[in-house]
Amino acid sequence: MKKQIQTSSAPAAIGPYSQAIQAGGFIFYSGQIPLDPQTGDMVAGGIVAQTRQVMTNMQAVLSASGRNFADIVKTTIYLTDLADFATVNEIYGEFFTEVPPARACVQVAALPKGAAVEIEWIAVASEA
Repeated sequence: MKKQIQTSSAPAAIGPYSQAIQAGGFIFYSGQIPLDPQTGDMVAGGIVAQTRQVMTNMQAVLSASGRNFADIVKTTIYLTDLADFATVNEIYGEFFTEVPPARACVQVAALPKGAAVEIEWIAVASEA
């Protein structure tokens, strides 16, 4: 059985997918790109602003599912330029103050709407 999780506090899906799906003991979150949830537009300001918006969008969907950053067990970061890795890593680290999740980071040719960064993640659905 699966349960859909949606919130208007994060950007609406731009295709046939859910913001998150709870199944079993986990919640699987679709990738967030740096869209302003109110306008649907990409935030201005380069990789710093884009990464902060992605993290803000992540927080919104986490909150809608009753979870927080401490509940995340795995993330995947997609970058269009690995030269941005150090900047993204620094901002990302601000949100994981305890035990950080397992993670992969890869460079991709392009991301939706011209984004420079996208992050998807998996969280535990409840305390064990």
